[in-house]
Amino acid sequence: MNCIFCRIARNEIKSDKVYEDNDLICIKDINPQAPVHILIIPKKHVEKLYEVEDLILLGKMLKIACQIAEKEGIKESGFRIVINTNRNAGQSVEHVHVHLLGGRIMMWPPG
Repeated sequence: MNCIFCRIARNEIKSDKVYEDNDLICIKDINPQAPVHILIIPKKHVEKLYEVEDLILLGKMLKIACQIAEKEGIKESGFRIVINTNRNAGQSVEHVHVHLLGGRIMMWPPG
């Protein structure tokens, strides 16, 4: 695939990595919406959340997000996990990913 996240996962595009393993790459968002804004991206290309078949991988994405929240010092103060799906929800890259946001008070409702 030639999507930007696939290219980042293949190290074709430079990114500010905070975590990487065989399944995931986690990077700082280039347009952060909070003091901590990390993207948890599966290396396997899947466009939409409703197309994800690997539930273990989806669980791993959430577990790694929690580990990064602890490392970034936002575990106790609070953090938000967001998965946007389709344009009206704000999905701007057609590759499923998790946003980890924290380091400030989050408002509700979002968006």
